[in-house]
Amino acid sequence: MVHQPSSQPRLSPSSDTEDTSEMSMLLAPRLAYFAGVARTEHVTRAALEMNVPQSTLSRAMVRLEQDLGVDLFARIGRTVSLTPSGRAFLTHVERALAEIERAAEEVRADADPATGKVAFGFLHTMGSETVPGLIRAFRADHPRVRFSLVQNYGEAMIERLRAGELDLCLTSPVPDAPDLVARRLDEQKLRLVVPADHPLASRKRVRLAEAADETFVTLEPGYGLRRITDDLCKEAGFRPRVAFEGEEAETLRGLVAAGLGVALLPPPAVARPGVAELTVTAPRAAREIGVAWLDGHPDTPPVAAFKKFLLSKRGSLLT
Repeated sequence: MVHQPSSQPRLSPSSDTEDTSEMSMLLAPRLAYFAGVARTEHVTRAALEMNVPQSTLSRAMVRLEQDLGVDLFARIGRTVSLTPSGRAFLTHVERALAEIERAAEEVRADADPATGKVAFGFLHTMGSETVPGLIRAFRADHPRVRFSLVQNYGEAMIERLRAGELDLCLTSPVPDAPDLVARRLDEQKLRLVVPADHPLASRKRVRLAEAADETFVTLEPGYGLRRITDDLCKEAGFRPRVAFEGEEAETLRGLVAAGLGVALLPPPAVARPGVAELTVTAPRAAREIGVAWLDGHPDTPPVAAFKKFLLSKRGSLLT
């Protein structure tokens, strides 16, 4: 079979990314047409099955062969049969189309109002009690909605939000950025946690300045609670002397219990032996908890429902 030369130059084989992308853009719209013709081995029948004009289908196949630079079909009258190149190409096309269909089914399933998925990020300190309680309450009315849960520190969650890996996140401090929408939901008091045998342990209240000479254990830089700790200590007139940095609040509480320092932490879900938790009277020690999402990012029905639920918890998120 001989084709007339194309009026447009063929794409030459190349490993260059730009050429590969251009080839993909040329081929993608024609792959389903090719698979339909290959399956029926008859252009007219394939056109009827796919509900497209026969002329459109014929031109698409000719252009596909021209772009690839190989003959995919042998034509005998109105009947076509695959060449060896066409058969090899069909194997890959069917695999690619099946993968596309699986991807389409997955995103449709994730967007389903009743059974869709919410990608939800939250701080480590909210994982033991707050988030499980929120999801339990939400699923009372949406029992089949699924969740992809991510625990991380604030800055990392914001980056995942921007990358499209999260739909919503609970974080602190409440972010202020032009590409994000953030809403304050609640406030959480912070306590000065000291070892049970510490001279301050018998007190109920303390000014943070009284801990100026103490060794602190804190979260690592980049964590919202670390930033708040540094800011509160600065407001109290000192820079904390940090001996240990960690990634999880309860680990820090354990270090305090072991006598390795003091820490500013939110209340624990369960009381920890070996420590005393003191109310800080000055400066005001608290952190705001908020929900954030990407501005202009369209919500699927399950994400919209969970966002509305979270916003309804303003002022009662932690109770």
